[in-house]
Amino acid sequence: MQRPVIIVHSFAHARAAVGAATELSRAVTLASAPDAGMQSGPAWFSSLIEQALDAVPGARELEMISLLDCGEKPGYVMAALRHGVKQICYTGSAETLAKLREIAEQLDANIITERPQGLDLLGVADARVSCLAWINGGSD
Repeated sequence: MQRPVIIVHSFAHARAAVGAATELSRAVTLASAPDAGMQSGPAWFSSLIEQALDAVPGARELEMISLLDCGEKPGYVMAALRHGVKQICYTGSAETLAKLREIAEQLDANIITERPQGLDLLGVADARVSCLAWINGGSD
C-alpha cells in the first residue's frame, strides 16, 4: 500500500494531516509546497512538522515522513541537510545531484528528483475531512 502524500502550507494543514493520519493509523508523507525550501526555509518547515507531530498524541508512532522541496537550488538542499531534513526534492542538474546525494548519504538523508503527487491543502475548506478522504484512498 502506497503512503499517501499531503502537501501542507501551514501549521493548520500539517496538524490536520497528522491528525487524520493518526486517527486512521496510517503514516503519510507531509510534503512542502513546491520550492518551499527557497521561500520558507528548512528551519520553518522542520519546525512546522515537529509542532504538528507534538500536537497529536500517538503521531510519532506512525513514522511520518516529511519532504521539503528545494527546487533547482543546491544551496537550499545543503541548508536543508544542515537543518537535519531527511527527505528532499531537488530538480537541478544531474551533475550537482550526484554530489548532493553523496553528501546526503553520509547524513542518512535522501534526495529525490520528482515531486510525488498528493493532496494539496492550499485553498481546501476543511483540511481534516479532505485528509481523511485522501488517506482512505479517495480523491479530493
